Amino acid sequence: MTDIKKGALLVLNSGSSSVKFTVFQVGDADQKIALYFGGQLDGIGSSAHLKVKTAAKELLADDSWEHLDQGTVPAILPHLLEWIESKLPADLPLIGAGHRVVHGGETFDKPMLITDEIIEKLTSLAPLAPLHQPQNVAAIKALAASRPDLPQVACYDTAFHRTIPAINGTFAIPKEYTDAGVTRYGFHGLSYEYIAYNLRQNKPDLAKGKVVVAHLGSGASLAALQDGVSIDTSMGFSALDGIPMGTRPGSMDPGVLIYLMREHNMDVDDLEKMLYYKCGILGISDISNDMRDIEENQEPGAVLALDIFCQRTAKQIASLAVSLGGIDALVFTAGIGENGPIIRDKVCADLAFMGIKLDAEKNDTRGVELISTEESVPVMVIPTDEEFMIAQHAVNILSA
Repeated sequence: MTDIKKGALLVLNSGSSSVKFTVFQVGDADQKIALYFGGQLDGIGSSAHLKVKTAAKELLADDSWEHLDQGTVPAILPHLLEWIESKLPADLPLIGAGHRVVHGGETFDKPMLITDEIIEKLTSLAPLAPLHQPQNVAAIKALAASRPDLPQVACYDTAFHRTIPAINGTFAIPKEYTDAGVTRYGFHGLSYEYIAYNLRQNKPDLAKGKVVVAHLGSGASLAALQDGVSIDTSMGFSALDGIPMGTRPGSMDPGVLIYLMREHNMDVDDLEKMLYYKCGILGISDISNDMRDIEENQEPGAVLALDIFCQRTAKQIASLAVSLGGIDALVFTAGIGENGPIIRDKVCADLAFMGIKLDAEKNDTRGVELISTEESVPVMVIPTDEEFMIAQHAVNILSA
């Protein structure tokens, strides 16, 4: 690896009406990556608003951008790029951008420098992630049009799971469809990759073992890691599979979809809208998709939604332990996993038969990493950092 020049690296996670971004300082003597500032531009198309904080958590911006609102992420992205560069000192020029791309299909199993050919291939994968992939590609194209000389790197959420063996990745469907790419892809791969990286840095012995990671947020999944490598995961062909999420159902009988099409006259678009936006915690509770609202509500629907989420998470952990042939550690991460002591307690209570037991005081104390008792299988809370992982990949590629 050769040193890249000192500069700033932009990491983008683009949606349909929002852009999350992080700027890292890179290129010093030992190639360390340091957070510079980060934030989000949301409400694009209606009431765009920019909020940014420095690495020290100081507010850098909290402004309405309605006067620049062009209605789409690609249209407003050049303005965001100009704003970011205006906040960078002269000796810290923007030298590259890294993108979170939801789907890499069967072809892309590692991050790579983006070319016109890569953009075409990523566009062709849109049917595998119709609600996310087009947004990711649109941001890449917009940045390329605005700054054609700025190198861009694509990092795939599915890439980390390409190591999953056939016994865990193959659906029981006709082989012709498996050969056509209908298989278990898995998602949240950048988060799991960061947890594996963190364990190697701080808990090398555990990193070599059998670890189940619970990435619990509005979108939620779990993964089984053996020596830091993914061997199984709860999400499958799409981001609808696995445990119930904020608005997505998780695993369900496919016969339900046939019934809804036949008896309730639902077409493909109706099903897609229902499965992505009306199911999960929102569907069960009929109150909210936000777990914080659910925990505070004693209505029967909210209580049931919380119980279902926790029990099915525990069942998935036990299932992944089967894939691993045991469990040496359990890691909670992401928004709910990092900030939900009640949920962690309920999940682990159902796993007592596996030798898992939480220390109540440690579990209730924010910032404590090891939250299990001494005699328990280690249970940890490790904040994830997908942006750092993207930045690390981008630096490695730009330095090659």
